[in-house]
Amino acid sequence: MNETHYQARRQKLLDSIEEGIIVLSSSPLQTRSNDTEYPYRQNSDFYYLSGFEEANALLVLVKTKEFEKTVLFVEPNSDEFALWNGARLGVEGALKRFLVDEVHSIFEYTNHIKEILREHIALYFDFNDDSNHLKLAQKSAKELRESRGVKRYIRTFHDVTHLTRTMRLIKSFEEIDKIRHAISLTASAHHEAMKRCKNGMQEFELQACMSYVFLSNGAVSEAYGAIVAGGNNANTLHYINNRDVLKEGDLVLIDAACEWELYASDITRTFPVNGKFSDAQREVYEKVLDVQLRIIEAMKPNVKRDWLQRYSEELLCQALIDLGILSGEVNALIEAKAHKKYAPHGIGHWMGLDVHDPCPYVDDRGESLVFCAGMVMTIEPGIYIRADDESVAEKYRGIGVRIEDNILITAEGCENLSSMIAKTVDEIEEMCKS
Repeated sequence: MNETHYQARRQKLLDSIEEGIIVLSSSPLQTRSNDTEYPYRQNSDFYYLSGFEEANALLVLVKTKEFEKTVLFVEPNSDEFALWNGARLGVEGALKRFLVDEVHSIFEYTNHIKEILREHIALYFDFNDDSNHLKLAQKSAKELRESRGVKRYIRTFHDVTHLTRTMRLIKSFEEIDKIRHAISLTASAHHEAMKRCKNGMQEFELQACMSYVFLSNGAVSEAYGAIVAGGNNANTLHYINNRDVLKEGDLVLIDAACEWELYASDITRTFPVNGKFSDAQREVYEKVLDVQLRIIEAMKPNVKRDWLQRYSEELLCQALIDLGILSGEVNALIEAKAHKKYAPHGIGHWMGLDVHDPCPYVDDRGESLVFCAGMVMTIEPGIYIRADDESVAEKYRGIGVRIEDNILITAEGCENLSSMIAKTVDEIEEMCKS
C-alpha cells in the first residue's frame, strides 16, 4: 500500500482530536518455548497508521494549535542481528521509506518522551497496552505534572483505540483489494479440500492441503486457527484439534481462511465426506443456506446491525420449527432463548486487519450502527445438533452446519466477496466429484 495512505490515516486521526500526544506501540515478540518465538505479526492499529512491520517500535503523533508532527521510534540495524535474522530497516531506512517527520532509535525514546509530552494536556494511547514504553509515557506525564513551574501538563488520558477502530470500519479500495485476494486464495483452498476429501482421511490432512494452497500462493499465514470438524465435531464451535478420522456418511465443517498482507478472510463451508448429502443432511443444510441468502439480501446502507441479528434469529428459529426440532411461536421461542441451544452464536462480525475486527458495533449514544458503504462483515448462520440430543429426531443427530461468507456493503446494497466458492448442494456435490 502506498505510504500516502498511512499518512492520510494519521492526518485523519489527528483531525479527530483538539490537541495532545498519541502514542501507539508495535506488538511485542511472543515466546513460543524457551528461546524461540512465534512468527511475528504486527499490531493491527499500529500497522494501520504506519505500515511498519517490525517489532519494538513506537509511533508518536503530536498536535498543538501551532503545528503537527509524526515521530517514529525503531530498532536500529546491527550486523549481529542481520547475521541471525536479516537486516532491519533501521533509522535511516525508515526515514527514507516512511512519510514521517522524524525517526529515532527506540533506545533514545527514554530521553525524548518527556520533552515530547512537555506543555501538552492530553495523552492518547491503548488502555490495554501494558508495554514498558507506555508505562514510561504515563510515568513521565505524572512527573511533569508534579514538577514546579510547569503550567501545562498532561491532565487527561484517553483510549485511542475507539478513534482508530472507528476509522477502520470503512475500508478503502486498496484494503478491499487485499481482502479480495485473501478470499481468492481461500476459495481455491476450500475447493481443493472438497475435491480431496474421502472416507478414512484424517481431519488434519484436509487442513494440510488447504495450508499448501495458502503458502504456495504467497500467503504468509492462516487468518486464524483452522477448524476441520468431521461429524459431531462440528457441534463444538471452536474445535481445533483436527485429529479425528473422517467417516462415510458424515459431514465435515471447515472454517479456515488465509491472510494477505495482514488482511483477513473468514470462510466456512460444510460438505459431505463422501461427496453426497443424505436427505437429512440436505434438509438441515438448505435451511441454513436459505437463512444466509435472505440475510445477505437484506444487507444495504442504513440497515442496523442489531436489526439484522434479530432478523437472523427469527429466520433460524423458524427453520428449527420447520425441521421439527422446536415447536411453538417464533417470538415466544426467541424470548425464551430456546433457539440458542441449536443456533448459539451471532450472525456475523466485522472483518479486516483482524479476522474479528474490533471496530465498534454501536455509536457514541449506544445506538446500533447502521451499515455504510465500505464496511465488511461475515455472515455465518449455523444449526448445530449434538449426537447425544435425544430430544431431536435421530436422523438429524450429529449434524452441524455453518455457512460463512464475507460481505461488502456497497452504495447500492452489498456484494458477496466470496460468492465464487461452491455453496449450493448441487455446486458442492459437483465440486466433490471433480
